[in-house]
Amino acid sequence: MAFFELHRGTSPVILGFPHTGTYVPDELAERLNDTGRLLADTDWHIHELYADLLPGASTLRALTHRYVIDVNRGSDDVSLYPGQNTTGLVPKTDFDGKPIWKEGQEPDAAETARRLKLFHAPYHAALSDEIARVKAEHGVAIVFDCHSIRSNIPFLFAGKLPDLNIGTVGGVSSSLSIEAAAVAVAMAAAGYTFVLNGRFKGGWTTREYGHPEQGVHAIQLELAQDTHLVAEAPPFALDRAKADRLRVHLGDMLRRIENLAPTLAKAAS
Repeated sequence: MAFFELHRGTSPVILGFPHTGTYVPDELAERLNDTGRLLADTDWHIHELYADLLPGASTLRALTHRYVIDVNRGSDDVSLYPGQNTTGLVPKTDFDGKPIWKEGQEPDAAETARRLKLFHAPYHAALSDEIARVKAEHGVAIVFDCHSIRSNIPFLFAGKLPDLNIGTVGGVSSSLSIEAAAVAVAMAAAGYTFVLNGRFKGGWTTREYGHPEQGVHAIQLELAQDTHLVAEAPPFALDRAKADRLRVHLGDMLRRIENLAPTLAKAAS
């Protein structure tokens, strides 16, 4: 089976969904403990939340769960947030710091290498190829990486997370105009809180591919899950009313960013 889904669009924008997949091969599922089998750290319903908001956008979605391997981590497994609690390339704990594998069943280096080859490398080969195709067509490519996380996770951060967490790696991974467009929408979104380059300033995808000087821009949006879920607990059901309200602002953000592409392409030429 293919372990990712790629839809090639006509827009300069590429939507990335690295953490919405829930597929775990049977032989690995048997090694997860009861905590791991909850798959609690999934970006629940995010691909549904963004569906058809920007009809011409390309989309790339990982189908495997992040517990199998996290495609938003580098193959070297270097921490994205040194000095802070986080999870790695093949997580050993969940976001609460609880072990997810049965004792003695944690993946070793050889197993990690196998998963890199089977799941991680194909996803990034597809993303790299799509970026090259989109840039060749439009003169610029804009990767918009779509994420969500529970709004309260003491193991990872103190207090309640803002609703909209925009990340551009401190303004490095995208043009300031893209950053400003995202912030303008978030600021005007009544009833929502936001932060720019806060606790989640951009994962490995944002950092690896965002090179504005080369005509490739990358921005991450981490949504607090209480903006669109009935509850941040099993069964993690989507709240349609919340989702519809949020989708208005997400669509506005994507369209504003897409509209910047001709100017960005001209600047890069």
